[in-house]
Amino acid sequence: MEETRKWRWGVNRWFVFLFIILGVFAAKAFPPILPHVQLPAEELAGPITVPLVGEIYLTNTILATLIVDLIVLLLAFAVHRAIRSGELVFRGVVGAIQTVLEALYELAETTAGKWAKQFFPWMASIVLIVLMANWMELIPGVDSIGLVHSVQGEGYPIRELGQLGNLSIVTIVKESAQAAEASTSGSYSIVPFVRVVSTDLNFTVALALTAVIMVQVYGIRALGLSYFKKFINVKPIFSKPIFGVIDFAVGLLEIVSEVSRIISFSFRLFGNIFAGSILLFVIGSLVPVFAQTIFLALEFGVGLIQAIVFGVLAMIFMAQATAGHGDEAHEGA
Repeated sequence: MEETRKWRWGVNRWFVFLFIILGVFAAKAFPPILPHVQLPAEELAGPITVPLVGEIYLTNTILATLIVDLIVLLLAFAVHRAIRSGELVFRGVVGAIQTVLEALYELAETTAGKWAKQFFPWMASIVLIVLMANWMELIPGVDSIGLVHSVQGEGYPIRELGQLGNLSIVTIVKESAQAAEASTSGSYSIVPFVRVVSTDLNFTVALALTAVIMVQVYGIRALGLSYFKKFINVKPIFSKPIFGVIDFAVGLLEIVSEVSRIISFSFRLFGNIFAGSILLFVIGSLVPVFAQTIFLALEFGVGLIQAIVFGVLAMIFMAQATAGHGDEAHEGA
């Protein structure tokens, strides 16, 4: 008779327990600061004068966008290298990407039919970019490491300890309000070097505009100029006045629907990720030890779902745009 194997603690569990204890001491030595939340992206450098554009600033979300683009390019290079090597079974990150892309392509084939090969690169690119952008809030240091700025009327009091070259060494003063007013040199807030780019409306609106514009492009490619009849169609007004007026009103509603897609795309992604970032800020400042882990797992799932929803909806709208109305459909180029 085989001896029953007893359950025992793994080594990783002891590491988790050790980090929790260290976190308790760290939270006492360096108390968490109140989060600084604002909608516009914070400026890191600038202005930079660009011909025909004017002055622009380097913001923390622009820096995050560059990092996201770099990550996606590195993933593409890794997949390309794995394919060139002749591997039959992909492993690790490349295997995970293969699984996601295969699932997306099967969905595209089911929904878009013969247009799947043309829609898939757009859908896959959107999903990967949004996914990497959303998951950046899971990286330690994002939204929490940055420049210290002196402000008035907000933040925590600081005290300057000395100078190291041009760098001022400061520390958090944990004193009573009266002592703080008497002994500190001001208050501060932290502007992070990298902020989750999905919490910037400029990014979500730009992505939404790209998706909606490509919907129109594929609609024109599939139906030609007759595609615009679903927006403005005055011909039936003269042959069938009552139904013609109804068709004309429906066309106006189609225009409103296209504009509302931009708003829906933009604010759905922005709202979910921005709310998740605020939730992590609040939990981290109230319970700085271990409690954030649960919500990080939640944000992992939310980021994945939002990326897939954005890409799949874009693909569905493209498929709807290529659907013929009556005898207007013809083969796409």
